[in-house]
Amino acid sequence: MMEPRSIAIVASGPKRVRSKDTFYAYKQDTTFSYLSGFPEPQSVLVLIPDRKQGQFILFCQEKDRSREIWDGSLHGPEGACHYFEADDAFPITDIDDILPGMLEGRDRVYYGIGKDTEFDNRLMGWVNDIRARRRKGAMPPGEFIDIDHFVNEMRLIKTSIELKLMKNASSISASAHRRAMRVARPGMYEYQLQAEIEHEFLYQGATSPAYTTIVGGGKNACVLHYIKNQDLLLDGDLVLVDAGCEYRNYCADITRTFPVNGRFTESQASIYDIVLEAQTEAIKSLAPGKPYNTANDVTIKTITQGLVDLGILSGDVSDLIEIGSYRDFYMHQSGHWLGMDVHDVGDYRLDQIWRDYEAGMVVTVEPGIYISPDNLSVAEKWRGIGVRIEDNVVLTRNGCECLTDSVPKRRVEIEKLMIRS
Repeated sequence: MMEPRSIAIVASGPKRVRSKDTFYAYKQDTTFSYLSGFPEPQSVLVLIPDRKQGQFILFCQEKDRSREIWDGSLHGPEGACHYFEADDAFPITDIDDILPGMLEGRDRVYYGIGKDTEFDNRLMGWVNDIRARRRKGAMPPGEFIDIDHFVNEMRLIKTSIELKLMKNASSISASAHRRAMRVARPGMYEYQLQAEIEHEFLYQGATSPAYTTIVGGGKNACVLHYIKNQDLLLDGDLVLVDAGCEYRNYCADITRTFPVNGRFTESQASIYDIVLEAQTEAIKSLAPGKPYNTANDVTIKTITQGLVDLGILSGDVSDLIEIGSYRDFYMHQSGHWLGMDVHDVGDYRLDQIWRDYEAGMVVTVEPGIYISPDNLSVAEKWRGIGVRIEDNVVLTRNGCECLTDSVPKRRVEIEKLMIRS
């Protein structure tokens, strides 16, 4: 994709301070990881299309026995070449001496400006030094192009190897959700159910949760990004669990809603069945060539009709959709791209038009209904019920495949799994 006489530069993600002198577990920048697989901080990736197969260069930390005793082993430049197939690698401490020479004479620089202010300033310092020597014949780059625009489109279509990793992430996450259903009991705390889920992630080889696990019992399920997970799970309430693991840089994202005591009440069942129908119909609608908003439109129509049937909304369904009456109960989109990031990269629209699905794309489908406990416009029996059902779906040549359907979602299946001995 790169023009002749160009260079691409990608900086590794920075280490993040958690508190004072302790750090969060390191997470590599996903563009950097996608292009190289190299997992270490304080690294810079360079791509130069000078040869038939291009040239891949890494700057990275040198091996240092005294540091490795504290922080673990490093690959070093030799390891970067041996294990990651870099054409060449240099110590990161030499970057000021080497990289400016690589920049000089290039017409274009592919780089993600704005992601790392410190490295932005460093890169522009090199460029300005070259500009200052223009009268002596130095040739500074003339144009900067956002590399993420190109990489994001590549990442949107998953390869067979990527899909295998995503299926593993989905399988581990599905197992954790089944475990949550089996162990849930009135009197547990939300954080105890979270512990069961995340134990399963790590026990089965996942790197970590892909995002902060949501365990919302009762009215907490009506808070879309509830992460306190500190309340007691009560008999007669539903619990909404939104949790997925990260496995070798790829994410899963699953939501299930189930009764804490193993049995849906009549009101809960009525709301749940609308959400399940909306998700089922949305997944059926997915296929290559269909516009991205197809699934969202299906969920809105199904949920609005269902709320009218229950008497929660009144009026003509088309009119209610047009004025957005459903948004009091369903206030988010039906899904998002999924991959190395939970809300993965890739444009949803092209030239202001919803893009069409293509084989290899992976999307979540996650309709929901959330009835606030203080919504006095609905009957009391509906208040405080929150339901979301989410699965991960890959587009195939002939339709789609659900990667996470091993987690029960029909009410009878959930209740069967949760039968108390």
